[in-house]
Amino acid sequence: MVTGELKSRIDSLWEIFWTGGLTNPLDVIEQMTYLMFIHDLDNADNLRAKEAKMLGLAHKSIFAGEVAVGDRKIDGSLLKWSVFHDFDASKMYSTMQEYIFPFIKNLHGDKESAYSKYMGDAIFKVPTPLMLDKIVTAMDGIYEQMAQIKASDARGDVYEYLLSKIATAGVNGQFRTPRHIIRMMVDMMAPVRMKSFVIRRAAHPVFSSQSAII
Repeated sequence: MVTGELKSRIDSLWEIFWTGGLTNPLDVIEQMTYLMFIHDLDNADNLRAKEAKMLGLAHKSIFAGEVAVGDRKIDGSLLKWSVFHDFDASKMYSTMQEYIFPFIKNLHGDKESAYSKYMGDAIFKVPTPLMLDKIVTAMDGIYEQMAQIKASDARGDVYEYLLSKIATAGVNGQFRTPRHIIRMMVDMMAPVRMKSFVIRRAAHPVFSSQSAII
């Protein structure tokens, strides 16, 4: 269960997304999941390198040397969280957008794999460099707090808490209705000035389960 300082840090991270314009809870969790994967990819690679050294085995890092990203080759170390989190906001943003997201989307060579299927549509949606810089700093704080807790399933507890925010957002009416859906609803209703319509139990986030009068 997430409580105390860790809960406060996660709430602060959520607020960064919200105030930055990313208000759909599903989009927030999606972007956080991608960023957690990028962070953990670096950690896992470092752990394998340490284990290989202890056992006297060879280790080939996925970040070693030049790495192909689309038609370009770049220094693989630029893709590591432990490296790019020290970049200034502008460089961090361009690196994430131009190199890191394309890299993780095509990390698995088999185009028919489950990984490729679910990561193929990964889109970087953080709108500004400053917002990304705040998110990365906040996530570093969350990982530091998780390390201090040393709970066996802290990661799972954090993710469960994030998912619980979807239900809370639904209750609070925080799911944004896309503009084209609003236009479609208006066209279907064809409202006329000075005329009232009663919608019975409208199944839409902006309405309660009771009747609404327009």
